[in-house]
Amino acid sequence: MIKLIIGNKGSGKTKILIDLINHALQTTDGNVVCIERGMKLTYEINHNVRLIDAEEYGVEGFDMFFGFLSGLLAGNYDIKDVFVDGILKIGGRDYDKLGELFDKVDALANKAGVSVVFTVSADASELPESVKKFA
Repeated sequence: MIKLIIGNKGSGKTKILIDLINHALQTTDGNVVCIERGMKLTYEINHNVRLIDAEEYGVEGFDMFFGFLSGLLAGNYDIKDVFVDGILKIGGRDYDKLGELFDKVDALANKAGVSVVFTVSADASELPESVKKFA
């Protein structure tokens, strides 16, 4: 299952994400992972969350992100919650490809029994239905 937090820059998406991360850590029976670009959340989230800087691993583009996420889940069956801050910073602004990514991630998440939450920094009216259906 995936969920989106959509809004323009400065609308509070990351604050909502931080609250969701910290809540998941309190309620999960598994591991919590947060993927971002630039390690901006280091001091905002609990140290028990596995914080991953996509830049550190050279993750660029939606296909590479999907492969990276697949590898994480294949290597650690204890991951129950994944949070991704700023997917457009990682993958770019091709909204059709973003919709394709979400379809693939949703199938992977359902198969693995993992919840995945993304922040999408865009106006909801600009996004195609292939993206908005996950909001």
